[in-house]
Amino acid sequence: MSHKAWMKTVPTENCDVLMTFPDTTDDHTLLWLLNHIRLGIPELIVQVRHHKHTRVYAFFVTATYESLLRGADEIGLRKPVKTEFGGGMRSFSCEEDYIYENIENELYFFTSQERQNIIRYWLENLRAKQGESLHNIHFLEGQPIIPELAARGVIQQVFPLHEQRILKRLMKSWVQAVCEAQPLDEICDYFGVKIAMYFAWLGFYTSAMVYPAVFGSILYTFTESDQTSQDICCVVFAIFNVIWATLFLEEWKRRGAEFAYKWGTLDTPAESIEEPRPQFRGIKRISPVTSAEEFYYPPWKRLLFQCLVSLPVCLACLSCVFLLMLGCFQLQEFVLSIQELPRIIRFLPKIVLAIIVTACDEVYKKIAYWLNDMGVW
Repeated sequence: MSHKAWMKTVPTENCDVLMTFPDTTDDHTLLWLLNHIRLGIPELIVQVRHHKHTRVYAFFVTATYESLLRGADEIGLRKPVKTEFGGGMRSFSCEEDYIYENIENELYFFTSQERQNIIRYWLENLRAKQGESLHNIHFLEGQPIIPELAARGVIQQVFPLHEQRILKRLMKSWVQAVCEAQPLDEICDYFGVKIAMYFAWLGFYTSAMVYPAVFGSILYTFTESDQTSQDICCVVFAIFNVIWATLFLEEWKRRGAEFAYKWGTLDTPAESIEEPRPQFRGIKRISPVTSAEEFYYPPWKRLLFQCLVSLPVCLACLSCVFLLMLGCFQLQEFVLSIQELPRIIRFLPKIVLAIIVTACDEVYKKIAYWLNDMGVW
């Protein structure tokens, strides 16, 4: 089932995150997961829908405004503060909710990206109790349920829904606009800071490239055909590029800091922006740093796995690629040495190499996923 078909099934106001299941999913699985979500995350509102054409079940997930406020407090979501209370950005707190801008407006206080981020945080941190199981899947105590079910194929996909109203506005003001500044604030509100920062850099880089392009064109136009003139122009252009690159980097540092301050990530440590990976598993212990309960996996076990499993597997994959490429090159030389072969046969080694690269890419991707998942134990 494509994302676009589900996207228009219900209004976005009634759903923020969509969770779909294969058409072979039985009722017991749906009821088991639905019961765990409603008991483990009472803040969420879950509606079960069935697509009559594909016979696929889906959970339409959203939350009330009050629940989202508590979730924002829980994840430390940074929101702008009213001018009379000092302005700037601060982690949201329910105890002082009156100091934040637009707190009275339920429709505009949270962006769609912020709502979806809170709901995703709740879903990914729904953890199993000791001894819980679903069919042949036996969960460890404290293991995230939804990522495990998604990895096993029980859950087909979990993704946020778009807001058609905002997408149409961005289409006009951004995609279809010509020679106009990018609506970076709207991009940040809808897609998040990372996406907005990327397009801010891309726009700044594109604009900055005008200077070397214009200067290089002028220099090329007035360069004479003799070697001395060309050498002098190359030296001048190289010096110009050194100066331009230095100014470009310094200006972007300033511009990037402005965006980071404006969007509330300037004084946020990188490790606190991203949530801990839900798939991480280990033994529970009390952290000697924070005195909070956490999962812990001994570093020596991870190092042992890297030395005895990861390193040999990677070396074996590299050796396999090397031998296959060497075989294709040998086949190429053999084919080219036979003059009587048709012209189309001469492309056979290249076709074989392309097929091998494609097949190896799929195999190595699965191996990489497996090594990465084993590395979180």
